Amino acid sequence: MKRFDIVIVGAGMAGASLAAEVAPFASVAMIEAEALPGYHATGRSAAFWTESYGGPGVQPLTSASGKFLAAPPEGFSERGFLTPRRALHLAAEADFAALDAFEARFAGSGVALEPLDGAAIAALVPGLRPGPWRGLLEASTADIDVAALHAAYLRAAKAAGAELICAAPLRSADREGGRWRIDAGNALTIEADVLVNAAGAWADEVAAIADAAPLGIRPYRRTIAQLRVTPPAPSALPLVIDAAERFYFKPESGGRLWLSPHDETPAPAADAAPHEIDVATAIDRMGGVVDWRVDRVERSWAGLRSFAPDRLPIYGFAEDRPGFFWFAGQGGFGIQTAPAAAKLGAALLGKVAPDPMLAHVDAVRYAPGRFSR
Repeated sequence: MKRFDIVIVGAGMAGASLAAEVAPFASVAMIEAEALPGYHATGRSAAFWTESYGGPGVQPLTSASGKFLAAPPEGFSERGFLTPRRALHLAAEADFAALDAFEARFAGSGVALEPLDGAAIAALVPGLRPGPWRGLLEASTADIDVAALHAAYLRAAKAAGAELICAAPLRSADREGGRWRIDAGNALTIEADVLVNAAGAWADEVAAIADAAPLGIRPYRRTIAQLRVTPPAPSALPLVIDAAERFYFKPESGGRLWLSPHDETPAPAADAAPHEIDVATAIDRMGGVVDWRVDRVERSWAGLRSFAPDRLPIYGFAEDRPGFFWFAGQGGFGIQTAPAAAKLGAALLGKVAPDPMLAHVDAVRYAPGRFSR
């Protein structure tokens, strides 16, 4: 029998970052269903940090995480995780209203959005087809080294004494005498005071296993394809995001391009796979913007983005189940918000005082109890 203060279900970015924050103050284990951590959403990220991504309700967490990601504290990483990229929110004439609405949503937020006309856009995006076009440049956007960040959190958690147990799917979780008795498969039984649900697309399933009320977290498939194009994608190309949310693309090494149809297809919690029609749709949509020739699709993949009904993350203790802590519903923004989210989670668990990073983060808006009010 293994005994811990806190057991975290899931060792992707959510579970690893939270473990790193709380392990210095509590005994912690992460139980991961897969043979290696980060196999699902964490390992399939589009790998960018954009303050506007996820909407105004998520933006405070993203903005709060920026300094940490750009210049991590000593001992956490020898280098930062961000590389400047910029984002261009692009609108054809039919979508000018959508672009205006997007800009209005972030008024007063501190997110800098610079209006661009067609000539300025053409200078940023070679091969741009005839317009009219309008755009907003989000200069703070950066590429993020997801693998390095995840590895750094796992190292920090391990250094603080946290234990990572892989190939350990949650089978049962019963609350007895103020403690959890957890069956993690392979004859592994664990006891803990607190059970943390950081299971991503499986979050509602984990809640049901622990006899906590599911909160309506639903997984959605998102597709990305890596392309060879002619001319090669310039390395200075910004992340280009369609204002009507029909595609986005960004350059990768060697003139390659990462392209997504910005799909959100309801899907079961499983090992997501790309569909050829989604890749073809993305290529067709990009073809209406630039005149590049697609030489080949080198590879494609899909991941699951899991959302609560209001599309905000869920952080905090369940009101209906003592000792059950939600750390889920992080959509496609769990990577870019990881530092602030993990520090918020540690504070809500009662292990540390709120970090100054959280000065402009309202924890109440992310509380699981909001769904019962």
